[in-house]
Amino acid sequence: MAKRTIDKVAVIGAGVMGAQIAAHCANAGHEVVLLDIVPKGTDDRSAVAKGAIAKLLKADPQPFMHKRFAKRITPGNLEDDLDLVADCDWIVEAIIEKVAIKQDLYKRLDGVRKQGSIVSSNTSTIALNKLVDGMPESFRRDFLITHFFNPPRYMRLLELVAGTDTDPEALETIRDFGDKALGKTCVDCNDTPGFIANRIGTLWITAATTDAMDMGLTVEEADAAMGRPVGIPKTGVFGLIDLVGLDLMPLVAGSLSTALPKDDLFNRVFRDEPLFNKMIADGYTGRKGKGGFYRLNREGGGKVKESIDLKTGEYAKSVKPRIDSVSAAKSLGLRGFLTHGDKPSQYVWSVMRKTLGYAASLVPEICGTIDAVDDAMKLGYAWKKGPFELIDEMGPAWFAAELEKDGMPVPELLKKVGDGSFYKVDAGNLQRFTVDGGYETIERPEGVLLLADVKRRSDPVLKNGSAKLWDIGDGIFCFEFASKMNAIDPELLGLLGKSVGHVARKGKGLVIHNEGSNFSVGANLGLALFALNIAAWPEIENMVEVGQETYKALKYAPVPVVGAPFGMALGGGCEVLLHSDRIVAHAESYVGLVEVGVGLIPGWGGCKEMLVRLAQNPRMPKGPMPPVAKAFETIGTAQVAKSAEQAKELGFFRHDDRIVMNRDRVLYEAKQEALRLAEAGYQPPEPAELRLPGPSGRAALDMALDGFKQRGMLTPHDAVVSAALAEVLTGGPEADHTVPMTEDDVIKLEREHFAGLIRTAGTVARVEHMLETGKPLRN
Repeated sequence: MAKRTIDKVAVIGAGVMGAQIAAHCANAGHEVVLLDIVPKGTDDRSAVAKGAIAKLLKADPQPFMHKRFAKRITPGNLEDDLDLVADCDWIVEAIIEKVAIKQDLYKRLDGVRKQGSIVSSNTSTIALNKLVDGMPESFRRDFLITHFFNPPRYMRLLELVAGTDTDPEALETIRDFGDKALGKTCVDCNDTPGFIANRIGTLWITAATTDAMDMGLTVEEADAAMGRPVGIPKTGVFGLIDLVGLDLMPLVAGSLSTALPKDDLFNRVFRDEPLFNKMIADGYTGRKGKGGFYRLNREGGGKVKESIDLKTGEYAKSVKPRIDSVSAAKSLGLRGFLTHGDKPSQYVWSVMRKTLGYAASLVPEICGTIDAVDDAMKLGYAWKKGPFELIDEMGPAWFAAELEKDGMPVPELLKKVGDGSFYKVDAGNLQRFTVDGGYETIERPEGVLLLADVKRRSDPVLKNGSAKLWDIGDGIFCFEFASKMNAIDPELLGLLGKSVGHVARKGKGLVIHNEGSNFSVGANLGLALFALNIAAWPEIENMVEVGQETYKALKYAPVPVVGAPFGMALGGGCEVLLHSDRIVAHAESYVGLVEVGVGLIPGWGGCKEMLVRLAQNPRMPKGPMPPVAKAFETIGTAQVAKSAEQAKELGFFRHDDRIVMNRDRVLYEAKQEALRLAEAGYQPPEPAELRLPGPSGRAALDMALDGFKQRGMLTPHDAVVSAALAEVLTGGPEADHTVPMTEDDVIKLEREHFAGLIRTAGTVARVEHMLETGKPLRN
């Protein structure tokens, strides 16, 4: 289908959502106009929009992938600057949820927008047919709903609602732009209240809060049970409300209640809670307020986590609950957990039977396919599995029988699937159950390659307990980390070495990628701590040496190696990328050499590769010291890039490495990059020669360290670690910038100083602390 072009975007409304939508369009490389009302009592008529941009630059998490992207946004006001939208291709309305005000704006926009421009609303509560009622046909053709989730940069769901008059070309244009430019999974919704995610999610939250109160659970018990055991974030439900804001819940729930029939399950579950009203009135709206269901009591200068008693409304010190069903959830499986019988598991069953039954009853009312529902809940509410995937896990026939036994209606779709499942694999293709009672293959958009689909169609070429090698076609192979948290251990290193050899003999190129939560969190610290506790120094030193040799083989492989990261790529995971020929990264890649946090320095070539990359960077000042100083700052302070764009600035990625906005497109693009390199006659790089400053450079770094120590910014062990890092980066006492050092010279220094640090009590304490708390130790 033909599509229109989107080059320039306008966002009307500079509130929390509007401003962040503008920021994300700027992240995608587009010029953006951001307009809002003229405020009273100020000389700057565009103060609202300008103030919104200023807030974006200070916000955490960061709405911009790089602060310089803020320059792509032009602020203005609706009285003086409405004509700025005249050359915009897409106009997003994100103003107050009142139909009359929105329609007044649409009429003004229609008078200045160019022919063929697309207008959309970010409404989450108002039906499209109400928004365009009375508007001319030409406007209705170009209008749809684009419902973003907060925060727009990080939440991958974009719900699309087209009207009966919406031009299919306009819908397809926004779908394509949302997918490729903004990195969203675009889900088609019918024009019904709450669309998909909020229709189901609000019912789930409402049922979870009312059932917890009715069954006498504490907020800690409810959140522990309604969390990881069912694949929901560990915040559970009360922690989630604290995160998004308790004050928003009555607005969303009230709007949904008004829009839905009185006999809808939501209205049968929903009720006004006096405790919640009092909390809002008292300022206990969640993390943005004085606290919410949880709070930090700072009386006496301390920090005590407290939680509210749902019966009395009084706060008391939070107590981690001990729940038999939660402790056994992994071994029990979903059905076993739900039927365990203790009160928390009964609570979860009470909530989930309503929620999942409700979801099954809403197809095809709210959307045409079951995977649209699952995608919406996974991407909009961060569930690991969607409602239909959860029903499949417990068994549709069993679930239907349990609903009937509990006196609840069995949805028609659940009756139709009978003893079958909502998803199945046929000839290697994932299929979904349809509302007609059959199955159809789920087609991926062009340019999407998922490792999950490869796995359904084939077996790994090589594998062990920590990694696998997959043939992804056209002579390109994919190396997959498969250990816990994708941590790097000897088994993974061993298979990586074998994989390089296999691809060199039988392939054209290698991509390193996986579909876990993160690319890799680095070395397996638990394994390292075990070795430390039994003083297995030779084993540790051997793992360092094997890692160095494996990564060296990766860098000098006779075929191109493309790193395809996403999420966290830390420590050894970052070092894998540093040894790759090219990077094709998801925009949300958080990359860093963080070893100093556990009292170590990078030991698998990270120091050496940072020196090489920085020395070869044409933007770096000349001479031996600038690359050393920059590497020392970056590694010594454990800097982590908060986006792929920032990873380029810090030197982890090269400036010609590619960034892909949609994670589902990363593997395909990485494969294409490997093929391009191979077809261009790839040759491995020549080993670099490094001119390092030696003792004079070490003296300069020591002066900086002395300043930090005098200001109390370095602990004694930090100073030891920093000194070792300085020694490696400056080349050691024998280095002379007039005499080049080899890469092997530098990694030998890495290995020696890593071995020295790993034996210190300070490093052992830091490794233990990191494993226990997930945070670096500072003392």
